[in-house]
Amino acid sequence: MQHGEPIRRIVIAGGGTAGWMAAAVIARALPTQQVTVTLVESPQIGTVGVGEATIPPILTLNRLLGLDEDELVRRTGATFKLGIEFSNWGQIGERYFHPFGQYGADLNGIHFHHHWLATQGMTGNTPLDEYSMTIAAARANRFIRPPEDSRHVHSRLAYALHFDAVRYAEYLAEQAKARGVVHLQRRIEGAERDARGHVAALRLDEGDRLEGDLFIDCSGFRGLLIEETMATGYEDWSHWLPMDRALAVPSTPTLPRTPYTRATAGSAGWRWRIPLQHRTGNGHVYCSAHLSDDEAADQLLKGLDAPALADPRPLRFTTGRRRRMWNGNVVALGLAAGFVEPLESTSIHLIQRGVVTLMSLFPDRGFAQADVDQYNRLMAAEFEQVRDFIILHYHLTRRDDSPFWNQVRTMAVPDSLRQRLELFASHGRVFVERGELFTETSWVAVMLGQGLLPRRADPVAMAMPRDQIAAQLVRMRDLVRRGAEGMPTHDQFIERHCRADEYRAETT
Repeated sequence: MQHGEPIRRIVIAGGGTAGWMAAAVIARALPTQQVTVTLVESPQIGTVGVGEATIPPILTLNRLLGLDEDELVRRTGATFKLGIEFSNWGQIGERYFHPFGQYGADLNGIHFHHHWLATQGMTGNTPLDEYSMTIAAARANRFIRPPEDSRHVHSRLAYALHFDAVRYAEYLAEQAKARGVVHLQRRIEGAERDARGHVAALRLDEGDRLEGDLFIDCSGFRGLLIEETMATGYEDWSHWLPMDRALAVPSTPTLPRTPYTRATAGSAGWRWRIPLQHRTGNGHVYCSAHLSDDEAADQLLKGLDAPALADPRPLRFTTGRRRRMWNGNVVALGLAAGFVEPLESTSIHLIQRGVVTLMSLFPDRGFAQADVDQYNRLMAAEFEQVRDFIILHYHLTRRDDSPFWNQVRTMAVPDSLRQRLELFASHGRVFVERGELFTETSWVAVMLGQGLLPRRADPVAMAMPRDQIAAQLVRMRDLVRRGAEGMPTHDQFIERHCRADEYRAETT
């Protein structure tokens, strides 16, 4: 059996969260005595980092890297996140919550929301939210880390983090460099290819060259290697997700700091609010065909709940992904791989999935096509699952107050999403394949939250003794209420365990 020569030189083109996450994971997994990892970034290129929201898998990555969470929270000015509150998405004036964790508990092998649907009218038409420990804590501005003991009432919680993306990248950089990653602050002028079409070296300023075996493109939308050098191509999804611009601005922090992200729909897009310890991150994602840049900035600034700390910074994008995220000896991560707007806080997760998947298919210098193809299949599926879930929020609206909402409400959607909607509309059923990012809770939260009620309840749930099930639901609701009351406030928890050094909160 013949083997290719092992990878000896890994070159990461670009820093930021994508570059330094890749560097930290690779340095943790591979002995740097045998493999050199070099990250090159231009000192002239800045980032729009005013805050970043994440989803629960980030905790797994942080543990994999051996990071102490309290220290990470202090260093990045982070807060905790229990989910996302959506305002004005179904109709103007409506709100709903997409929680981490689960609703209630499954009974007799039937998912909880089916029992809730089947017993409507028997429990006082209690909202589904009242059976979620996560939502109860979020609405009360309370937080505690879930215990490992599954019998404990607080074990039903799940959480993620809000943090300063620039500080997080700097923290990862420290970890990576401590494990031997070489950091070059140089401008990349271009790249050279070898006889088989692979990238052989980066051309740096002052005429220098940096050779490598495996190149990771973290150069942002530009796609210096994956696109400019390898001409991979881009799959445009703007016919489904027409938002093409964003503005980001930090504002002064407000108390209490909410343990959730807020997404407020406007006339042609939506605004985010991400509370950190030392500031609040705000932004506006919008469609320039329906809203001018000046109008978007005006809506963003008028919607702030505290004074802005800077002028809004613009970002332009085309939603979609590279046709191949691994091409030859180049793997694209972050914005170089593709972009799906941050409505469900998936940007960092897609970087994480890309790095972890690369390590599971790590090549030798032969770059077996089967490995490359498998990576591209897995990452394409990951991007498309996120795409469908984001489209769901726009398409499943009842708003008709602007041309934008009329467009997205009536547009044709991917078959994969249409089938999910039809299945839920029939009997409230959600089937999640193994390895999918979004759980049944996620799909149920958004579909019910935006007004899609099943025509009929699940027949098996209806066949259960509904009076007994209803009594169990009442007990669950009471357990959730008491569990939330027993937690410290979010600000108190931060103050006791992980307050950022430069900011002392007034606990409530």
